[in-house]
Amino acid sequence: MLVKRFEDATSYEAPNHRGVVGLRLQGFEEGGPTNQWVGYSQFLPGGGAGPDSTPFEKVYVVLEGAMTVIVGGVETVLGPMDSATIAPGEVREIVNRTNHVCKMLVVIPYPTKVPS
Repeated sequence: MLVKRFEDATSYEAPNHRGVVGLRLQGFEEGGPTNQWVGYSQFLPGGGAGPDSTPFEKVYVVLEGAMTVIVGGVETVLGPMDSATIAPGEVREIVNRTNHVCKMLVVIPYPTKVPS
């Protein structure tokens, strides 16, 4: 078992994201998960990501606040404990359209090449 305390989480910058602070809760460390990593994203008002896609699926879980997810021109608002799976290659945009910070968990498989 690998226990990683919140105070030991490391920050990361995700491509094509704005107004967000990301912390890696699990992943990319010795003894950690072998097939995915878990991030904690805190999106400021107006913050978001995309539009873009990735070659692998991702799962979003909103913990606090609200996040608008746009796929194929359809907008869906996720609230606390709502979740969404974004399929590989699916173009999505996410936007925090509220005046509150949106806190989300993000679960993503490792890319084919693990960063150092």
